[in-house]
Amino acid sequence: MNNRSIRIAVLHFSHETVTFLKNDTTLDDFIYPGSPARGEALLGSYPKSYMGGFVKLAREFDGVELVGIESPLWPRTGTGSGWITEQAFETFVGRMIAGIKADGPFGGVYLCLHGAMAVRGVPRPEAELARRVREAAGPKAFIAATFDLHGNEDEAFLQHADMAFTVKYFPHYDEYLQGERAARTLVRAIRGDYKPAHVTIRVPVISPTVLQWTGASPWMDLVQRALVWEAREPDVYVNVFFGFPFADVPDVGMTVQVVTNGNPELAERIGHDLSNAIWRQREALLTSTKIHTIPGGVALAKQAVASGNTPVVLADHSDRSGNATWLLREIVAQDLSNTLIATIADAKATAALKAMGAKAGDSFDMEIGGLADESAGDPVRIQGTIMNAVEGYGQFWVCIRFGRNNVLILTTYLMQIMEPFSLKALGLDIGAFEVMAIKSRVHFRRGFDDNGFARTILLVEPEQPFLGTTRLDKLPYEHVDLAQYYPYGDPAFHA
Repeated sequence: MNNRSIRIAVLHFSHETVTFLKNDTTLDDFIYPGSPARGEALLGSYPKSYMGGFVKLAREFDGVELVGIESPLWPRTGTGSGWITEQAFETFVGRMIAGIKADGPFGGVYLCLHGAMAVRGVPRPEAELARRVREAAGPKAFIAATFDLHGNEDEAFLQHADMAFTVKYFPHYDEYLQGERAARTLVRAIRGDYKPAHVTIRVPVISPTVLQWTGASPWMDLVQRALVWEAREPDVYVNVFFGFPFADVPDVGMTVQVVTNGNPELAERIGHDLSNAIWRQREALLTSTKIHTIPGGVALAKQAVASGNTPVVLADHSDRSGNATWLLREIVAQDLSNTLIATIADAKATAALKAMGAKAGDSFDMEIGGLADESAGDPVRIQGTIMNAVEGYGQFWVCIRFGRNNVLILTTYLMQIMEPFSLKALGLDIGAFEVMAIKSRVHFRRGFDDNGFARTILLVEPEQPFLGTTRLDKLPYEHVDLAQYYPYGDPAFHA
């Protein structure tokens, strides 16, 4: 059994869908140079993430053939777009299923997913994909998947698939590791050495993602508890889905999954332990992070600069379109200096600048940002000088110096700047800035906080409860009854 050749189909379909955004994620958003991908292009698409870990580890086994089935990569809009259209979903899933049937048979299938995809007319798209893959691959094939911990997943997915492996850290440091785990366990299952037995338990807690940093308690404690179980019990994998509340879908909220090697009783015991731990700490989970208003946060940044506690990070966690100008407007109003604003998204502005051949040294005088929806605010007029204008990663980037040594980076789509020194590629002297205003929730901590770079970190959001707000009861849910979740109701829970 251990020496026979096996074939594994590899698929990718990922998106973190903010359903409250007005711009749908369309078929065209997934189609650009390099996407969709198949064969080696798909297998090499994300070498440092889940896909990279899966491919590297799977190929360390003798007799394993990986077949990259045509799949869409992340849409060009990133996370800055709303509902995936039914046309986009059906088109790509149809091609995937056709590819499995044409290139099969397969002993296993790997699904590289996110978990917070939301599709119009499809309540649980990842589970629906797994159901169709099961029909195409047959009952004997093993199906394994990797997920972001912000997935909204209930028991439906593992009714069709066999195994799931979710990152444990936010920021997501362990994507590659989870890809490796998926590969190792999938190959073992195909060769008869792993017999998946699993349990899924939903916990009625809903929280905004900005609160979910695993670098501090109590979220850190949940990660450590899962790791301890995995260390104590061989062949156990524990997934804690924190959930993604900005998708208006029925399986939103927290979920615990446990996968064991043929031991359903152990899976139940661990699942109950983790879910009860979440429920006991539910109040602490939702009160662990301080959020400032944007005027208050900018004022605190000025105080930090005056006292020498720089660099300062002003992280606007709530901007989901990338177009929002609330923080930029307040930086101008309070006359901050030596400030980097990275970034404001404005597709029309970048298209116009690209068309006119914008280059370093050109004067700049435009209204930018805003207007995408109410949450984006009004455009802000910026007058200054273009420092750099380059194309890369599917976007046109324009750096504009204005005010008292401030620099604004204009992009086509929403960007989360996670590593400050990555901006050196734009010709910026990172050490020259006292304040860095970014659009990020927690991901930025990998490059600004965990390494001790920033001496002051301030999380901010507008006073109005817009799309990325911490006040989830202000969002226009249609498919979620918040009264069924803590802290907006008093749900009964007995794991």
